[in-house]
Amino acid sequence: MDMIEIDGSQGGGQLLRSALSLSLCTGIGFTLQGIRAMRRRPGLMRQHLTAVIAAARVGNARVEGATLGATTLRFEPGEVQAGDYHFAIGSAGSATLVLQTLLPALWQAPAPSRIRVEGGTHNPLAPSADFLDRCYLPALARMGVQAQLQLQRHGFFPAGGGELELEVQPCTGLSACAFEQRGPLQAMEASVLVSGLAAAIGQRELDVLGRRLGVDTHPRYLQVVRPALGPGNVAAVTVRHGAHVELFDGHGERGLSAEQVGMRLADAVQAYLQGEACVGEHLSDQLLLPMALAGGGSFSTGQISAHLHSNARLIEKFLPVAFDWQPEGAHWRVNVLQ
Repeated sequence: MDMIEIDGSQGGGQLLRSALSLSLCTGIGFTLQGIRAMRRRPGLMRQHLTAVIAAARVGNARVEGATLGATTLRFEPGEVQAGDYHFAIGSAGSATLVLQTLLPALWQAPAPSRIRVEGGTHNPLAPSADFLDRCYLPALARMGVQAQLQLQRHGFFPAGGGELELEVQPCTGLSACAFEQRGPLQAMEASVLVSGLAAAIGQRELDVLGRRLGVDTHPRYLQVVRPALGPGNVAAVTVRHGAHVELFDGHGERGLSAEQVGMRLADAVQAYLQGEACVGEHLSDQLLLPMALAGGGSFSTGQISAHLHSNARLIEKFLPVAFDWQPEGAHWRVNVLQ
């Protein structure tokens, strides 16, 4: 089996997840050393370990080093098998990141699959379930991927306890797409989730977003999660253009007022609207892997993040593609080249 050696100290958990996805899709094994070496708590945490275990099960892989805190991992993939899978992280670790790890392999499987993952659904350090549903999966649908996400139960940091279910259909081939023009602005929608906290907190966030962005602040856009498995608060703004949808969110935290949450979120939305790029910062690095599997594509984005750079260099180790990015005025154009 072909094996690739990867230096995990050059990035975080994303390098591990991308390596797992690419290994399952290509049949190429890897060894990863220095896993999350530069993080405050290096090595595999629960959500990373769950991604490894899930990838191994879906891909009938041989694995060495799949233990909590491990800083070295060896992964040898087998044949990807469609099926009905259920994984539990056991913490508020991101369920969405585990789903994203498995999705590329399962859309290449010959039959439909269903995956249920228990853990965090709204984590400040990961894409939320709403982001996957409204932004990431619609972008993949343009390439030909058919996948539907269901939020069965909310899970906030630090309590967790959420559950997501993803149904994936086989995809015979991805289409190369260009995400360069977002089209005219059609609508902006704000929504707030509150769990185990006063509903007034969410309304104050909506009021700030209404003043700054002009969105509707009606209480119907405030959802109180019951039963509350733990305290949690997320404010989100969905920006719909003619050819693209982006979602921005802000998370409440101890010592941060509702007004501050709303102001930070409004700042992020306004920065996007004032620019000309189509793809937001978080979606930009997540599009690289499916575009590489499609053999081409392009998008415009406001900045080249460290995540995008490290993810691109990793993907080039597994697939015969190259990534090129060049400034175009106030934004960047990213191309996937064969």
